Amino acid sequence: MTSGNGITAERLFVLPTPEELARAAAGRFWGIVRERAATLSRSGNSAPRIHVALSGGETPRRMYEFLSAEPYRTRFPWDLVHFYQVDERWVPPEDSRSNGRMLLESLLSRAPVPAGHYHPVDTGLAGPEEGARRYEEALRAAYPRPPGGFPRFDAILLGIGMDGHTASLFPGVPYEEGAAWFIATDAAGDPPVRRVTMTLPLINAAAQVVFLASGKEKARALRGVLSGDPGLPASRVSPARGKVTFLADADAAALADAKDGGRR
Repeated sequence: MTSGNGITAERLFVLPTPEELARAAAGRFWGIVRERAATLSRSGNSAPRIHVALSGGETPRRMYEFLSAEPYRTRFPWDLVHFYQVDERWVPPEDSRSNGRMLLESLLSRAPVPAGHYHPVDTGLAGPEEGARRYEEALRAAYPRPPGGFPRFDAILLGIGMDGHTASLFPGVPYEEGAAWFIATDAAGDPPVRRVTMTLPLINAAAQVVFLASGKEKARALRGVLSGDPGLPASRVSPARGKVTFLADADAAALADAKDGGRR
């Protein structure tokens, strides 16, 4: 079955617990990267590079810890993979709210990631507009002439907020699309924190998008995304030439009925 936004709902996989969700997500992510590495090897590419973008938040933290430990630590092709951020709060890198800090603590400082293979958002610049511009410039150096105007990430890992946001694209908060790859945006909250984020066209150019959802507080949002609610930014993630997979624990999938294609 396909929902109104083009997402094939049969790509929802339900795991009993958050721990099993994190373990399954690590396996899925490793599988995507392993398959891409094999394809590049068969093609005879002399300088193979795999580009992935990672989200922050608490849901993926345990997944990253699994990736940085055995058996993935010695099996993951770290030397081929370049890691980018999906989004970042405009806070100092040592701030507890920093996505980059979480990525470093849970994965990048624990795994054998080669120097120069992690590309963080620089929140020491004048402001998020400058940060978005500079981050896009760095990505354009890696993708100088992308077909269709947007780089094709091999994998992007996303979360779903209780309000249906994804990356730092929030309901009711204006965000431009156009030709931009990264933009500065605002977020709800008290106090609100400005952010830098991938745009929807960039996300929708990806080869693989993996959503993670954990906890009963995400159940309503996940149901809305699967049903194609146009008011939820996560519902608008629908790569024209890519694949979307949803991994959720039982609590997050509690409101996804049989017609949503949940696999338990």
